[in-house]
Amino acid sequence: MSTESLLEIRDLSVAIPTETSTLRAVRGVDLELRRGETLGIVGESGSGKSMTALALMNLLPPAARRSAACVNFAGADLSAVSEKELAGQVRGRKIGMIFQEPMTSLNPVYSIGRQLTETMTLHGDVSVAQARRRAIELLEKVGLPDPGSRLKQYPHELSGGQRQRVMIAMALMNEPELLIADEPTTALDVTIQAQILHLLHGLQTELGMSMILITHDLGVVSRAADRIAVMYAGDIVETGTTGQVLEDPRHPYTRGLLECVPGYREASARRLGSIPGVVPSMTGEIRGCAFAARCSRAVETCFTESPPVRALGSARTYVCHDPEETPGRLSPAEPPVARAAATRQDQDCVLKVEGVSRSFSVRRGMFGKRKSLKALDNVSLEIRKGEVLALVGESGCGKSTLTRTILGLDIPDSGSVTLAGRPVGELPPRQRARMIQPIFQDPYSSLNPRKTIGDIIGRPLQVNQVGARGEQQARVRRMMELVGLPTRVFNSFPDQLSGGQRQRVAIARALILDPEIVICDEPTSALDVSVQAQILNLLLDLRDELDLTYLFVTHDLSVVGHLADRVAVMYLGEIAECGDRDQVLAHPKHPYTRALLDSALTIAPELDVPEPHLTGDFPNPMNRPGGCPFHPRCPLADARCRSRVPERERSTDGTLVKCWKAGDAGGVFSQLAKGQALDAVPTPENNKEESAP
Repeated sequence: MSTESLLEIRDLSVAIPTETSTLRAVRGVDLELRRGETLGIVGESGSGKSMTALALMNLLPPAARRSAACVNFAGADLSAVSEKELAGQVRGRKIGMIFQEPMTSLNPVYSIGRQLTETMTLHGDVSVAQARRRAIELLEKVGLPDPGSRLKQYPHELSGGQRQRVMIAMALMNEPELLIADEPTTALDVTIQAQILHLLHGLQTELGMSMILITHDLGVVSRAADRIAVMYAGDIVETGTTGQVLEDPRHPYTRGLLECVPGYREASARRLGSIPGVVPSMTGEIRGCAFAARCSRAVETCFTESPPVRALGSARTYVCHDPEETPGRLSPAEPPVARAAATRQDQDCVLKVEGVSRSFSVRRGMFGKRKSLKALDNVSLEIRKGEVLALVGESGCGKSTLTRTILGLDIPDSGSVTLAGRPVGELPPRQRARMIQPIFQDPYSSLNPRKTIGDIIGRPLQVNQVGARGEQQARVRRMMELVGLPTRVFNSFPDQLSGGQRQRVAIARALILDPEIVICDEPTSALDVSVQAQILNLLLDLRDELDLTYLFVTHDLSVVGHLADRVAVMYLGEIAECGDRDQVLAHPKHPYTRALLDSALTIAPELDVPEPHLTGDFPNPMNRPGGCPFHPRCPLADARCRSRVPERERSTDGTLVKCWKAGDAGGVFSQLAKGQALDAVPTPENNKEESAP
């Protein structure tokens, strides 16, 4: 990495006039980026991360006002460059950008080839044929098979991971000196996330470019960034190398973010740290420290005077009045969460799924032939009273179909789902709704925007005619208090609440009828890490207080380690492995489970981005592989795996696993991690039957 500076920003500010005031989205930001370096910008939603990147290239709303002492990029001051020069010489040519959501960033009516080639022909004196060759070369480099045929496809024909790869290729068409990646792995599966980060790291090394990585995932930034800038309320509150910031955080906000991450320096049985309140609206002038209202270490000076910038060496700074006088946690330490997983073995089974299969008839195009898509294949699960069962797997593995079947919204082709000993299909809809309730991923779209919070939470009581009007309102207020919602929002609407408050509303609505079991479908994936910690603590508190039972659907393995009692790993409509949380996460038996764990990014600044051992995309359910469905992506697969479906067996530690090579995954993946060839892996005894029919 070079010591030469590529980008230097001094006193960058962005003001956006509103109907009543002025939104100060960015407030005097200073940043520096060296050639070949990766700078990670982290912070909660509303901190100004994306606005800073957009201001760099002047991609701001028309009414926005940008000011800066200098925006020096490769020797030129971009604050003094005309819009025509920016569009023709800088954006897309010297500075490339990967936006957060590839489906909305790619034009749905243009082919992939047209969008890639136009990126190059508009900025350089090249022919369409040259641009096409460059596009094929980059699509191959980013790992898309058969890149020539991909040029004819449209965005909707690609998976989420494939669309993100196309966005990366598009950003690199003109070999930019700087690549800005705005949440490039958000909403992607953990395996795709690992592939994308490894790809970006390899391309950066090969092309010698610099990168700004904008994210709220501290695991991602700890592995991918050389330096970190922590943003809060439109300003940089701490900067330093990745190791310095994550291992020795000096600003209370940085420390608070780290304490919110499951598993960070704490036993998984302990409650997570939390940051009360939300990021301020940044309208008008902020007096004193912007973080003071949320900081338990704040002193009187914090509310009246702007904090000084303190330096620790040439590139290590933080902004705080009270740096070391009151060290320790941002929030007080909490007692360990009571975990009774061992005693739940004797609890009654409240939900049993036995041999459930579900297929759908799908037709491609208006005149295409119908094909069968098997979404679930002989799935069996049990959930005991009071436990948390985590259901994990990649997108498309059948998690949503399974939860819909459990809720009685979908009828299985075969098998049964029983709730408290009764088949779900035989329960009247109202009785079923009182026994099992869902909490959805996006609280904003699952709440009626025209109803007040009191009406939303109390609606199940009205539908089921539980109590009189006054009793219903009293019950709603008690539930709001239980989930931590202030009574003042009783008559508010969803758009007047923060993301965390909306999720609390969804939880209150799900619990108002005292259900036997709650299905949590990715309830924290759309939330900042600080809000996620509050919701996870709340769910555990409610579990212990109300003796609730959770089916927790997620792809975040750090959340699984913190919350779950047992884990079920799903792949292509089947349960590949199911067992006690500690056994599955510490000693996985199935190669797919091992690959998921290796792809998960914990906060470890001393480690690089892991090389993904799980290659290829998730298979099309309409073209299921023969034998073991995982064999096309498995480094252990042999002839028997390709020809015979494995049986589901119970290991000595009680884990149920469906694999011919159960138990061999650890050794093989550890050798892969060391870069050793698979030929060196000892062949187990059962490989003697490889040629068995």
